[in-house]
Amino acid sequence: MTNAHVEFWKGEFGDSYVGRNNSEELLESNKIFFAQIFEHALGVQTYLEVGANIGMNVQAIGAIRPDLVGTAIEPNHAAHSQLAQVTRTPREAINASIQEFETSQRWDLVFTKGVLIHVTPDDLVGIYKKMASLASRYVVIAEYYNPSPVSLNYRGHADRLFKRDFAGEFLSTNPEFKLREYRFVYKGDPIAPQDDITWFLMERFED
Repeated sequence: MTNAHVEFWKGEFGDSYVGRNNSEELLESNKIFFAQIFEHALGVQTYLEVGANIGMNVQAIGAIRPDLVGTAIEPNHAAHSQLAQVTRTPREAINASIQEFETSQRWDLVFTKGVLIHVTPDDLVGIYKKMASLASRYVVIAEYYNPSPVSLNYRGHADRLFKRDFAGEFLSTNPEFKLREYRFVYKGDPIAPQDDITWFLMERFED
């Protein structure tokens, strides 16, 4: 797998990203965001977040589902140090990228939110397969959707932001999963805005 984007997010640019994604408004919006997902993802007791940054999603899930046991992985050291402060038992923070992460453990639900959009496209199939292998029942992909792959400039950097049909590619790569539900969340939503993210809930039907 290509490591250029992993090193990019581990470095100075990843450090600066930390401060841009920490607000009470986002936390409250995330609570509603994940509550909608858990209306359809039934029977979840454990979850793994891939690319957790400082833990805004972990905090939101902990607020609405304190019964869940969660694990979060994050490659950037500065972000991980903050993530570790909010992932108290029964939650755990691991300083690693999904490419580096190796374990025999499985979780009821594995998810990304605004992470795959920053992954080098050549790495995606491997990440899809790894996410599927780590998920005993559900995978959630919450990213920017586009029917065909698009590469955009991101804060002055080329090839660091991508839009595509991540969920469709995941399903093609892992036919044992089927689409269960999906929703678009508009940045102009008056109650719980997100950054024009579409989330897809996929469920394993074979094992």
